Amino acid sequence: MTTEVRVPTLGESVTEATVATWFKKPGDTVAVDEMLCELETDKVTVEVPSPVAGTLSEIVAAEGETVGADALLASISEGAGAGSDAPAAAPTTAPAAPAATGGTIDVMVPTLGESVTEATVSTWFKAVGDTVAADEMLCELETDKVSVEVPAPAAGTLTEILAPEGATVDAAAKLAVMSQGAGAAAPTAAASPAASSEVSGSGKDIEDAPSAKKAMAAAGLSRDQVNGSGRDGRVMKDDVTKAVAAASTAPTTAAAPRAPVAANDAAREERVKMTRLRQTIAKRLKDSQNTAAMLTTYNEVDMTEVMALRNEYKDLFLKKHGVKLGFMSFFTKACVHALREVPEVNAEIDGTDIVYKNFVHMGIAAGTPTGLVVPVIRDTDAMSFAAIEKAIAEKGARARDGKLSMAEMQGGTFTISNGGVYGSLMSSPILNPPQSGILGMHKIQDRPMAIKGQVVIRPMMYLALSYDHRIVDGKGAVTFLVRVKEALEDPRRLLMDL
Repeated sequence: MTTEVRVPTLGESVTEATVATWFKKPGDTVAVDEMLCELETDKVTVEVPSPVAGTLSEIVAAEGETVGADALLASISEGAGAGSDAPAAAPTTAPAAPAATGGTIDVMVPTLGESVTEATVSTWFKAVGDTVAADEMLCELETDKVSVEVPAPAAGTLTEILAPEGATVDAAAKLAVMSQGAGAAAPTAAASPAASSEVSGSGKDIEDAPSAKKAMAAAGLSRDQVNGSGRDGRVMKDDVTKAVAAASTAPTTAAAPRAPVAANDAAREERVKMTRLRQTIAKRLKDSQNTAAMLTTYNEVDMTEVMALRNEYKDLFLKKHGVKLGFMSFFTKACVHALREVPEVNAEIDGTDIVYKNFVHMGIAAGTPTGLVVPVIRDTDAMSFAAIEKAIAEKGARARDGKLSMAEMQGGTFTISNGGVYGSLMSSPILNPPQSGILGMHKIQDRPMAIKGQVVIRPMMYLALSYDHRIVDGKGAVTFLVRVKEALEDPRRLLMDL
């Protein structure tokens, strides 16, 4: 029987890929889920596992070839030849394997989310030899966006750790091995060196993507000038593009060298490696500054009417909807109202096109112990005050607990950042690319205001809108802030869509 190996789902809007590397050749035997080849798209690297156990009989798409979605890559012959390893293994394992062990189970990296190809092992909660219950947490992985907990797939004993703390693993990597059943025994100490050598991959020849080789040759770059992001450090085409961009900006963007530190001061310093989340935050913020023509415009809003409305209905609101009425739902509603009038603030640039979004997926920036994350509340333009408050509360709790998935932080069209909760009086928020607008809220402060010729004390808040001046003109940005201000100073306008 012959099984076809086809191009897997590449992701939304991705229609083709390049075959970067084949890990197997015709005639090789393969196990189920063993990696056959690696594809390279314009956004991510995709590994293609074997759908069955058998023998790789034919490679249809060679390295360097461009293939479309669902294209035929290879064929695998199933049958007796595929299981040739099993009889050889049986005589050596049968005498030493007590029935009580129940077999071994591989602990694999769980699904990390679209476009996430690797993670760092941050913490192991269990040690080799520990017994674990089904679904008990074994370790925690850290990606550039979220933390992912890895539960035990079954009850048993942790017999081997293949990826120690600090190791970087790809999306299909094996993290550990467990023995099922009460009789599972701990491995010998000799397993540790083998595990570390498998993780490090030392001595393994690394074949860079064909498209990357061509790009390096065209740019005149040597292999050691490019940092590979592919499997085992393999250089991909996108890595070459980044290296070329870095080389062109190096004279102006190179960081200043660290000043000499006195010996007595050095002893009192603490050096801590940046987490992947913090590194990603730093990179995205700097990329935002380098890419967008970012500008900030300011206004202020009198919060008297919103505060009065909230105080009048907060008890009834809580009783009926089971959630507190806060200020965020008012600001979210006001932004949705303003985005309808100024749609370019809810748009993004894609090459030479402007993509206008006829919906609002609102990003709500949230500070967590590990850094800033932006969970997205989808279709807020169709949500009630109560639905918005419930969504914000739920997303905020998941963010603080590190439980947000990648899908929950993707697809936002506009962002609100509330620095006022930390006491900020005025700031300029940075865009969350590819979005073209972000609203910065600040603390409410009583200030003397001139109203109808009289000086009165009013609860005032400064608002800041940072926007991409490439597609949002000053008039549009100012109009957006004025509409937000009007809606908050007279909340009845939101009900009448004025």
